[in-house]
Amino acid sequence: MKKNKILLIVTTGILAVTSCRKEDWLNPVSVDQVEADFAFTTPDRIHAQVLGLYSALKAGNFYGGRYIVYNEVRADNYINLTTNAVTAYLVWNHTTSNNAQEVTGLWSSAYQTINRCNLFIDGMANGGNEVVGAEQAAYYVAEAKLVRAISYYSLLQLYARPYWDGNGSMPGLPLRLTGNLYAGDYDLARSSVGEVYQQILADLNDAEAALPTNYSSAYDNTTRGHRNTAIAFKTRVYLSMREYDNVISEANKIVSTSAPFTATSGVNHALQDDIVNVFSNYTTTESILSSPMNAGTDVVGGQTALGSYFYSVREYYLNENGIIADPNWRLTDRRRALVDTATLAGTPRSLMAKYPTPSPYVDYVPIIRYAEVLLSLGEAIARSSNSVDPRAVALLNYVRQRSDATTTFTVANFATPQALFDAFLHERNIELLGEGLRSPDLMRLGLDLPAKGTVSSVSANAQSYIWPISQTELLYNNLMEDN
Repeated sequence: MKKNKILLIVTTGILAVTSCRKEDWLNPVSVDQVEADFAFTTPDRIHAQVLGLYSALKAGNFYGGRYIVYNEVRADNYINLTTNAVTAYLVWNHTTSNNAQEVTGLWSSAYQTINRCNLFIDGMANGGNEVVGAEQAAYYVAEAKLVRAISYYSLLQLYARPYWDGNGSMPGLPLRLTGNLYAGDYDLARSSVGEVYQQILADLNDAEAALPTNYSSAYDNTTRGHRNTAIAFKTRVYLSMREYDNVISEANKIVSTSAPFTATSGVNHALQDDIVNVFSNYTTTESILSSPMNAGTDVVGGQTALGSYFYSVREYYLNENGIIADPNWRLTDRRRALVDTATLAGTPRSLMAKYPTPSPYVDYVPIIRYAEVLLSLGEAIARSSNSVDPRAVALLNYVRQRSDATTTFTVANFATPQALFDAFLHERNIELLGEGLRSPDLMRLGLDLPAKGTVSSVSANAQSYIWPISQTELLYNNLMEDN
């Protein structure tokens, strides 16, 4: 396929505004430029572009399904049932190649999302700001920067070495910060991992400064970025960089000093009394950012939907030797209600049931929850001080006791700081099961990807610890280097 045809496919989806026009045959105007100009001419059209950024983020090949699936099945909690190469079998057994559809599809979807953000930011600077006014324009551009930051962070988790390897000096990603509407020069070398992280943080800092503190509805507070969303995501970014003091500084902006731990400004984030409610009532204050999947408008295909992989079609079942087998995850723990059982090929198996709704798969997709922020803060306090810190233990207890009131951790339970570090990793494995954080959690700590079923473990120094670069990028970007 020619390069200009590929770009046309990308850019016709970029602005989500189409029309039929008769062009002057002798002096045609670029269709892409017409669409770009048209998209920023009224407040309603600009608002539609903002919502389109979130639509790109929740595409089936990205955060609407497969990004989370890939980061789950690369780790140790799932066993593949179907050996279907279309549904992440190569990801599960660590045999992806440059031209694997997982590698090319996620890369393309993430960079399309980034390009939409870039085009939006460019369009606002080139006239959109005047259409909606300075205050509203600042909100909108901040949302674009938030989505761009999430996209770049997500790409780093699969296509680049973790930050600890060389302290951010390893090859990262092509850092594209301006929109691309036309066929042309795609050559751009990879920035370092550290440089990409710094851009992510710059975008998140800008977003924090400009985003509204809240919206007028619980739906918008859940599905669009606000100030606390940017702060929360920074805790994830800094945790990946092992900058624990910065995790603490950011988290303290939205976590009270003592229990009950809640956000004291902006959206009043708090744990819900029952975790099951978080996955049925999608707009609680525990959900900092989620992608809505509305029937008829936000439907992802059966081979991209979380519910398809983990529950209804049953591509994967939970590893009987994984976290579900841990005796410290008590059978009375309320989080066990999000694990279901079914007989598969004549054998009882456990299924991850956070996304149980069958086709058209309208369960919301969680991007970040308040429980994660609490666990990140507690872990960062412990690691930063290298101690069994009482507040860290209190945060661990707060998450555990929401679902298991029979367990109480005390400082005396942890003979060493490392024991507390391990407890946080264990709690994250239970609490965030099925939410796309298991593989990034292992990798940020330099831990091997564990063996499961017939698949051997992957060393933190192995080439397959990260993915190869998309063959499409290597083909059209002459400055791109493979992993």
